[in-house]
Amino acid sequence: MKRVSLCLLALAIFASCAERSPQQIGTLRQKTLSEVQNDLAIGCETLDRDYADYQKYKEYLEPLGMRYIRLQAGWAKTEKAKGVYDFAWLDTIIDDAVSRGLEPWVELSYGNPIYPGGGTIFLNGGWPTSKVAIDAWLRWTKASVERYKGKVHQWEIWNEPDNTVRYNNADPKSIVDLTIATARVIKSVDPDAKIAAFGLAVPRYEVYAEAIISDLAAKLKANNEEHLIDWITYHGYHYVPEDTYFIDGVALRNVIERCDLDIAIWQGESGAPSAGYMGGALAEYSWTEQTQAKWDVRKMMNDHGNGVRTSIFSIADMNYGTKDEIKIKNLKGILATRASNKVSRPKIAYHAIRNFVSVFDNLDKVCDKSGIEVSAPIYNANSKPLYYLFEDDETALQSLVVWRGGEVPIYCECENCAEIVIENFNCNEPVCVDILTGVVYELPHRKLGKNFKFKNTPYYDSPIVICDRSLIGVE
Repeated sequence: MKRVSLCLLALAIFASCAERSPQQIGTLRQKTLSEVQNDLAIGCETLDRDYADYQKYKEYLEPLGMRYIRLQAGWAKTEKAKGVYDFAWLDTIIDDAVSRGLEPWVELSYGNPIYPGGGTIFLNGGWPTSKVAIDAWLRWTKASVERYKGKVHQWEIWNEPDNTVRYNNADPKSIVDLTIATARVIKSVDPDAKIAAFGLAVPRYEVYAEAIISDLAAKLKANNEEHLIDWITYHGYHYVPEDTYFIDGVALRNVIERCDLDIAIWQGESGAPSAGYMGGALAEYSWTEQTQAKWDVRKMMNDHGNGVRTSIFSIADMNYGTKDEIKIKNLKGILATRASNKVSRPKIAYHAIRNFVSVFDNLDKVCDKSGIEVSAPIYNANSKPLYYLFEDDETALQSLVVWRGGEVPIYCECENCAEIVIENFNCNEPVCVDILTGVVYELPHRKLGKNFKFKNTPYYDSPIVICDRSLIGVE
């Protein structure tokens, strides 16, 4: 019935809609950190293992405009001799980030081999399991929170423990016990701190996620400590970017619901490389800088459209050590780096994410999209229009975000090939923003009351935003 009514609306009301193509009127004015209020995060990981260098990319963080940076606290880098803490390396990073208006989100993760049963500094190297190592971990946690109280307000406990359970047959109950003990220490020092747990690698393998989360739920409820954990974070790498939520995010929400745990989820780490066949997650594809950029902005926009806080891995390419599971250069950075970790240039994704950030604060509330119809060419059996309707809290003006989803990004340019009908669209002077390029178009349309029809609308496998001209700056 909806489709029939919309088609009739299109035919009866908008039969005279102009056939002319959108005209470019400028480019999006990109906002910097001081102009935005988002909760977006950019990864600044692996500094604890010297795979990247904060000092060499820090100048790019404020223009990017993502408010949070994800750091790993580096127990083994900080405590090289038992009981002796040297926080100088992390002080420099956190103090600089805070001075720039950034919010560090610090992950307490990876082991310390100076303690028997202390785990290793590498991915899947295991968490502390012996009493002496757990006690040392908790002492270091307390010292870290005391040192950064007032500067760090959000903490994350561990990274991808489900993979360690899955591959190494680790006891899921032991990471739950460590997480709860760690959260208690954090809250004892800073009762207002917010805590994320786990950074689950592949929630789609629900048996491993549920083994961890069911035990967490039972123990939190038994001790009336459900207030300890604010989010469960998850990762998940998929060639089709929307599947990061539609497969892993949905699976995680299903597990949480089965465990009767009232807790939010956060997409804490995921990103695409800028070149193919280099190893690591998503390696088996002929990636380019353009397809990386499309993947990143599609993933973030889809997360936001489904009410999930989101982030991108990572700010800069990382030169991994030969002893880690990943022994190559990880090209998921949005800044290209040399072997010395010096930035050589921003990639296309850096500029695309700046465009995403510059419209993000207008996309406050997800709205009902049942009054929208998008007609566009089908490129393969999996492709389909994906779209979300948002409302700005301050003005109540609405924005429609649309792209061709359901497929791996390909190298292609935008085409004026979509027809879009929107009922009750609160928009006065519609323009169109191509998030990948930042190009802004005047958008031909026909309007009856609050009902709009757009023909020859820009459309491809990267987000297009239709919004009121007053919501954006145009240069």
